[in-house]
Amino acid sequence: MYLSGFDGSAGYLLVTPEAAVLATDFRYIEQAKAQAPEYEVFEITGGVPEWFPRLVAGLSPGRLGFEAGHITLAQYRELSGVPDKAKPWLSLVPVDGLVESLRAIKEPEEIELITRAVEISDKAIEYIAGRIQAGMTEKEIAWELERFMREHGSQSMPFDIIVASGPNAALPHARPSERKIRTQEPVVIDMGARVGGYCSDLSRTIFLDMPPYKEDICNRVYDTVLGAQLAAIAMIEEGMTGEEADRLPRMMIQDAGFGKAFGHSLGHGIGLVPHEQPRLGPRSTDILTSGMVFSIEPGIYLSGWGGVRTEDLVVMENGKARVLSRARK
Repeated sequence: MYLSGFDGSAGYLLVTPEAAVLATDFRYIEQAKAQAPEYEVFEITGGVPEWFPRLVAGLSPGRLGFEAGHITLAQYRELSGVPDKAKPWLSLVPVDGLVESLRAIKEPEEIELITRAVEISDKAIEYIAGRIQAGMTEKEIAWELERFMREHGSQSMPFDIIVASGPNAALPHARPSERKIRTQEPVVIDMGARVGGYCSDLSRTIFLDMPPYKEDICNRVYDTVLGAQLAAIAMIEEGMTGEEADRLPRMMIQDAGFGKAFGHSLGHGIGLVPHEQPRLGPRSTDILTSGMVFSIEPGIYLSGWGGVRTEDLVVMENGKARVLSRARK
């Protein structure tokens, strides 16, 4: 979709200095013509040995790059076997991150679509915060959120909504279950909307009747996570690597005694899919650059008790991170 505007579920792009071809099957021919008017539309018929030689027939001898991260080993074997027999002068060469690196820097129009998706998820979390109560199941809350976002302009959910309560909240990617919400326990909600193909991603942790503040574990964990997130937002600057951005909030969580309970990266880029470049985490060499949109989402997860995660999307702008999310924390 990024290069052509086509959002069908079956298709290939062939881009050369002379031509831009969108290959798809009968189901999507008319859609391809409408969504990608600048591309020549090529109809796929039969198996790979039949249509692939026709697709590359006009190419000059040389190398043809393909996106290695989007082709299975079986597909590669099938594709590479065709030139060996029909076009021995054509060699397939795997390339990594060619399109992803372009997608990492968002155009103003892309940021606008992400912002609109953020507004929907912001409204949804505010809506559910006013309705959630003890006795509701995780699945009921997840459905309420999806219904609300759909009714307020979201396309399909960019990922399965997470609603995890009590001990389930210790699982960063828990699935909503029939477990009923109880008071004085964490409820981690992670969700996103989609507008014009672009995603949002938002996490909040809700407590029903937060226990009184007396070094209670709920308060200590929540305050540690929120403090780490706010510090990260304030200190991240353009030119940092993903590893440098991750370091300070991770050290804060470690100093609070919860280092081993923060096992995932600080954040990730977002766009047409929920996880894109850049990656903010240990060993990440991605350079944070103006126009990038990414999450900042530290978390602490304690087996048997639960977890806390707070996540907002930011855009790198004028050298600093500007927060897009507006939902209360």
